Amino acid sequence: MKKDIQLIIFDCDGVLIDSEVLAMRMWQQVLKERGATLTPAYFVDQFLGKSVQIVEQCVERDFGITLKPDDFAMFHRRLLASFSAHLQPTEGITSLLKALAVPYCLATSSPVERTSQALFCTSLDRFFPHHRFTRSQVKRGKPAPDLFLYAAQCMGVAPAHCLVIEDSPAGLEAAHAAGTQVLRFTGASHLKYLARSDSDEASVSSWQAFRARFPALLKHHSIKDTE
Repeated sequence: MKKDIQLIIFDCDGVLIDSEVLAMRMWQQVLKERGATLTPAYFVDQFLGKSVQIVEQCVERDFGITLKPDDFAMFHRRLLASFSAHLQPTEGITSLLKALAVPYCLATSSPVERTSQALFCTSLDRFFPHHRFTRSQVKRGKPAPDLFLYAAQCMGVAPAHCLVIEDSPAGLEAAHAAGTQVLRFTGASHLKYLARSDSDEASVSSWQAFRARFPALLKHHSIKDTE
């Protein structure tokens, strides 16, 4: 990984917030009602980090089910209710955001309403009052590089000097295609069984490990990882 990181671009779901398990359960409910079984492995491989349009195509292709507007409305209604009751930030992210010495933003495939609700429920909205970039702002969603390129452009930083932190294969592919530096975060619930060792320079399994690997990105006085 190169040096001179001038901007960190965080994915939201599965990186800032531990939301993907909740999303998986809601999709499992919706598809069960349509007669299909969604496995965790399929969710991670086909849904993770992708837009609603891609999810719709996968369900049509692999289950022979055409999702209706009511299905999406039910999913989003149940998910937002689940967020209010259960959503948590990933462990250590609050103190990390407080400690960062470089600018940061978020870039997510999720809709604006879902992103706003997620940040509000986890009290992370105070860290991202303005610098939020969503799928609706670009022509193509992940795994295309458009969203990360757009975020970098809006923040005034060349892609080569951006560090994208992602959890999903689609997001990682998009970040590589955008020409950014890339780090995979494997510390959220849905990726525990896929987590790689922190000795792998392309991934970290906790924000404490991120601190240890990137001390130059932190304020000098920030040492402890406390909320």
